[in-house]
Amino acid sequence: MKISQLFVASALTLAALAMTSCTGEKVRVTGNISEAKDSILYFENMSLNGPVTIDSVKLGADGAFAFKAEAADHPEFYRLRIARQIINIGVDSTETITVKASCPTMSVQYEIDGSEECAKIKELALLQMNLQSQVNAITQNPNVPYALEADSIQKVLAVYKNQVKRDYIFKEPKRAYSYYALFQTFVVGSRPMLIFDPHSNKEDVQVFAAVATSWDTFYPGTERGQNLHNIAIEGMKNIRIIQARQQQSIDVSRVSDAGVIEIALPDNKGNIRKLTEQKGKVVLLDFHVFATKTSTERIMRLRELYNKYHAQGLEIYQVSLDPDEHFWKEKVAALPWVSVRDENAMASEAAAHYNVQSIPTFFLIDRNNVLQKRDVQVRDIDAEIKAML
Repeated sequence: MKISQLFVASALTLAALAMTSCTGEKVRVTGNISEAKDSILYFENMSLNGPVTIDSVKLGADGAFAFKAEAADHPEFYRLRIARQIINIGVDSTETITVKASCPTMSVQYEIDGSEECAKIKELALLQMNLQSQVNAITQNPNVPYALEADSIQKVLAVYKNQVKRDYIFKEPKRAYSYYALFQTFVVGSRPMLIFDPHSNKEDVQVFAAVATSWDTFYPGTERGQNLHNIAIEGMKNIRIIQARQQQSIDVSRVSDAGVIEIALPDNKGNIRKLTEQKGKVVLLDFHVFATKTSTERIMRLRELYNKYHAQGLEIYQVSLDPDEHFWKEKVAALPWVSVRDENAMASEAAAHYNVQSIPTFFLIDRNNVLQKRDVQVRDIDAEIKAML
């Protein structure tokens, strides 16, 4: 997991869609939702602060409804919702949109007329559902090794993103459905993540920038356009920081006489624990984030190594980059090895000094406190530890 992915939640907050200025014209959404008698149907605008209810109705036997909203002077976003069943609606002019669906399957099987934007958004929603099914198939497949899971997910994401960029976003970057596509999400281990990453993926930042530029041109001064502009600018800054770190190697000037870059951070009791204090032991230096799906499995593997080799001289010095201190303390309370936390999380100097580009990452340090190998150089960790002991 890339360090910057720790902050995907902030991107999801920005992904909410904005309330806007009105023209005095009306957008009308009418139709029927069958098999939904006595259900409450909500008509909601998607704002930067989340869904805002415009109107609602208790459906009768025929499921008929009719809603209207002030038309904006640029693309706007709404949704129809019964409980967790949702139909997304995008408009770019004064339109009358007709929707027909059945409540049990309204999110997937619905008919919509009167808006090309809505038709394209439906296509994107169905593509996203198919992507989620592929991701679920990977994470739930016992024949996909843990080490290959993330790579497999990245491959299906790449195919999805290339299709959406080619067929939707780059064709019409100013359209509502292109804006909508930028903020689609998928879920891995109950954790939602943006499909297009505007924080740490250079190509994805460029996609955000393309849509932002189009909105700056066609819808200048709008809150949505400014939101996109800010996301793109922040993403570009992040990419420059990441690229600068990637060009670094471990800074020799910071290596102590013992042969490692010193780390001195507080443990869960507030005591400063130094890496060099472990001289005389073989040390597995581990950079970790407990707030990830794969954390539990990794901790179990570390426990196996610790139980097998600690009596022979192995120590684990684990650096957490979790932003939530209380959460981290709960997670490490029962761990037998040295657990410290860098409060700077994403901006960790220790991680930067060791040129950590992804999480988790580990290094092996010999009994003389000399850094020997990092994880990408280790094929058999048991064999490496035995050889160093």
